[in-house]
Amino acid sequence: MKRARVAWAGAVHDAIEVDGQLELLTPAFKGRRVAFDEVVWLPPLAPVPRARTVLALGLNYADHAKELAFKAPEEPLAFVKGEASLIGHRAFTVRPDNVQFMHYECELAVVIGRVAKRVKKADALSYVAGYTVANDYAIRDYLENWYRPNLKVKNRDTCTPIGPWLVDAADVADPMNLALKTTVNGKVTQQGSTKDMIFDVPTLIEYFSSFMTLMPGDLILTGTPDGVVVCQPGDVIVTEIEGIGALTNTITSESHA
Repeated sequence: MKRARVAWAGAVHDAIEVDGQLELLTPAFKGRRVAFDEVVWLPPLAPVPRARTVLALGLNYADHAKELAFKAPEEPLAFVKGEASLIGHRAFTVRPDNVQFMHYECELAVVIGRVAKRVKKADALSYVAGYTVANDYAIRDYLENWYRPNLKVKNRDTCTPIGPWLVDAADVADPMNLALKTTVNGKVTQQGSTKDMIFDVPTLIEYFSSFMTLMPGDLILTGTPDGVVVCQPGDVIVTEIEGIGALTNTITSESHA
């Protein structure tokens, strides 16, 4: 099932996709259907009663590591992102003025479904609630260390679009065999497959849960393949993952925003 979270008629609603429309689940409007362009799309994540942990991977595709002139890592290279950076489908991402290297990153995002502590790889996928698409923008002008991006590279407000759907884990037969594609203004600029991850989803869940507790609603952004290009104000970026969805996002300048 494809789940969404949207704003419509002055309220926030959970919804599901039915026959090319959104069917609202809010009790007062339950069963009502609205068109995709009638709503404001929000990150497809249920609220959690605590700070959400957002973990992200660097250099988790060998071709991307090569693209950036680095050797593939021997263990996951992870960093933490702030939840305030998350925005929804069709939203605007602010490009800081006077930067030269702002890159999109199409990534499979894993949403944890239950408390995970010291999980074994063989059991790891049973802890996943679902999957969504993330665009983990990097502003590489601010890099101090390519292996451990500092806060300004990866944690700016509006710089992590996510959505439009949360697809139930049960509906994704093999998360490690999904095609990824990015277009900029309609031109294909990035293509890859989750099968080319250095550390696959079960490995990442086992790794993180070995030293920290993953909670329901936490996110793991799993990295991007090669093919990143610089994004300019006005660019429309679509990051798409087979069976998960196509996430549309538009770049706007800091001065315009």
